[in-house]
This record gives sequence, structure tokens and C-alpha cells, in this order.
Amino acid sequence: MTSFQHLDILAANSKLSAGEAVLVDIRDPQSYASAHIDGALHLNNDNLQRFMDETPTTTPVIVCCYHGNSSQQAAQFLVQQGYSEVYSLDGGFEAWRLQFPVVSATS
Repeated sequence: MTSFQHLDILAANSKLSAGEAVLVDIRDPQSYASAHIDGALHLNNDNLQRFMDETPTTTPVIVCCYHGNSSQQAAQFLVQQGYSEVYSLDGGFEAWRLQFPVVSATS
């Protein structure tokens, strides 16, 4: 069975900067609204089907959560739906915000 891969924030930043992947954020709506990684799509049960309908399964997807735990389950789910290149962001949003700028409600 195919599985997702782990991706550290430096490699994720490189992929995203080069336009080589899409980033989905699965944190709760309030946390996403408060601050998120620039370009991240907030993915939840309400828009998951639309995301899958509109995003080819060949598109590399990076899944982000708070600390890199819940994203592993979501990444595996996307693999099970046929996505061939899925990553869980190691350390999640918290690791990212310590190293890179984020979009926040106050900026």
C-alpha cells in the first residue's frame, strides 16, 4: 500500500516557492483565520469533496496541521483517494511560523 511522505519545513518551503505543490491546512477555522501559511487552502469536511474534484490526483499535496500529527492521517486519507504524492508537514504550522512568515489577521 502506498503511503504519504514526511516533509520538513525547509523542503516544503522550497516546493511551495517553486510552485511544485499545493498546501492544505486542516486546522480549525478560527486558527486558520487567525494565522496561516501564505497560499494555504483551508481544507475541512465542507470543502474536501470540491478540493478532490478540482485537484488532479497527480498534484503534489502538502498537508499542514498544528504540530504535524493530525496531518499524517489526512495525508494518508488523500493517498487512499488516489493522490500519488502527498506529504505531511513535519512540525506543522507551529514549526513553520518559527522559521518563516505567516499571514495573520493582524497583518
